[in-house]
Amino acid sequence: MRLNLIKDKAMQDHEKLFTQYLATRGLRLTKPRRQILNTVFAMHEHFNAEQLYDRMRILSSDVSRATIYRTLPLMMEAGLIQHSLRFAAKDVYEHIFGHPKHLHWICRKCGNVTETSLSAILPQLEAAAREQHFKLEDYNLNLQGLCWKCRQSENESQ
Repeated sequence: MRLNLIKDKAMQDHEKLFTQYLATRGLRLTKPRRQILNTVFAMHEHFNAEQLYDRMRILSSDVSRATIYRTLPLMMEAGLIQHSLRFAAKDVYEHIFGHPKHLHWICRKCGNVTETSLSAILPQLEAAAREQHFKLEDYNLNLQGLCWKCRQSENESQ
């Protein structure tokens, strides 16, 4: 029961934040925007607009592709999601509200994305910023290479 209360509180928080942001733009949290918001926050993986659209269609949603493409930038501006990377000519997003910053390890062959904490390298980044007299405000770290599965299949083919 407590877990549901925590989830409900988180949902209220991101919905409240989005509603407040939209009001500053003279917009409302319409039913389609709410459905998009809730679907994004129910997903716990990186996604592109087409994957979001497909997920919403499975849920029998009548939200259009155009509404999704118009809503994603609003959610980014509100600080709820971020553009994480671009893979296979598609922009990939993730929800960030309530989640700590992290590294993305991206396999250049299969596109798999693995996340790890920044805690081990953040002190070095902050020290380097101080040395450069640079005020670090935000960061987005994506590392590219081959995942263990692709390395293994590459080694087997040689």
